[in-house]
Amino acid sequence: MEADARPDGREDQELTDTIYALSSGAPPAAVAVVRVSGPRAHAALEALAGKLPEPRVAKLARLRENGEVLDNALVLRFDGPSSETGEDVVELQLHGGRSVVAAVLAALERMEGLRLAAPGEFTRRAFENGRIDFAQAEGLADLIEAETEAQRRAALALAGGALSRQVEAWQAELLALAARVEAMLDFSDEGDVAPDDISGPLAALIWDLETYLARPTAERLRDGVRVAIAGPPNAGKSTLLNALVGREAAITSAMAGTTRDAIEAPVAYEGLPFVLVDMAGLREDAEAIEAIGIERARAQIEAADLVLWLGAPADKPDGAIVIHAKADLGGPTAGADLAVSAKTGQGMADLIRILIRHSVLVLRAPDAVAPNARQRAAVADAVAALQEARAAKDPLIVAESLRLARGGLDRITGQAGVEEMLDALFGRFCIGK
Repeated sequence: MEADARPDGREDQELTDTIYALSSGAPPAAVAVVRVSGPRAHAALEALAGKLPEPRVAKLARLRENGEVLDNALVLRFDGPSSETGEDVVELQLHGGRSVVAAVLAALERMEGLRLAAPGEFTRRAFENGRIDFAQAEGLADLIEAETEAQRRAALALAGGALSRQVEAWQAELLALAARVEAMLDFSDEGDVAPDDISGPLAALIWDLETYLARPTAERLRDGVRVAIAGPPNAGKSTLLNALVGREAAITSAMAGTTRDAIEAPVAYEGLPFVLVDMAGLREDAEAIEAIGIERARAQIEAADLVLWLGAPADKPDGAIVIHAKADLGGPTAGADLAVSAKTGQGMADLIRILIRHSVLVLRAPDAVAPNARQRAAVADAVAALQEARAAKDPLIVAESLRLARGGLDRITGQAGVEEMLDALFGRFCIGK
């Protein structure tokens, strides 16, 4: 009999399969971890090790198939629903040689009822079985892809349930407000609850949600603080970029106008992400092709979070930091905020400290949860509904607006409206996660 089709295109039978995969890095390695999850996980361990260990107690076992020894391994057993996936789970900690791993995976493949896990399927089962919510799953995906310390901290906060706990607190406030509105409807003749009674708590909740929306986004943490290095031709912009990123990211030449288009170079300082942008030198008497590069340079300056200006102080863009970039050659420094030399290293440490201080203004608290575009949209919808509730005079409209706000917050944790996004999210994970 065929399994019933699910709304997301998967079959119910897939959720009851027993899955296995290598969950550590590709061999060779000191240790390789193979995980098995599903109703036949314990039977698989018993077939390999002879008997089951006590739950959550690591045991040294000799793994065999048809009498042939495969490996001496540490094995662990976790009973569902108190496991990572909410199912019975087995973990095999093997010697990390390629042949050992291949032999154990082949033995599992030959067992009836077991199949290789799809990308992200262990985490998806944790979500399907209520062990984590959608926001926590997004945090795990972000953690896997994190490249800087700021990204790692924000992803850990999300995966650890920081946003989920905040949403739970917001929902509790919404339910309390909804209860007061219901009382307003039920006892309106008795005058026990006045419409103005909820205006204060409602305004406070809106302020709280709008404060959350003002946080730096997950995309901002991933893309980094944009720093434009601007100035006239041959001011040392490309040389400074190369010194800041520690490699030859841009071509340098004594010939003016060498850089025609913007060059972006990502870098991290103290775990904070930056994108440094080198660009065409700004001048008036440029030929046609260079003029196109100059127009693009002006657009980069407008889009930047911070501009390092290597030209005359009087010509600097608003808010720019004036850098005297060739301090080793001398020259006037009046009006410069900092004198640096990419050749000798003078002032470079001070310049990096300036960038780090400025990043705090842009990123604010990088270890806090950084909402992604989906989460921000859900919170924005909740704010819009609450603003409608605040403006309404009819308690029925207020009650409906509060219900819509709760629905918006439910989308954050996956209690509503995320079915179409499941495959896209869990497809970001590797096999074995």
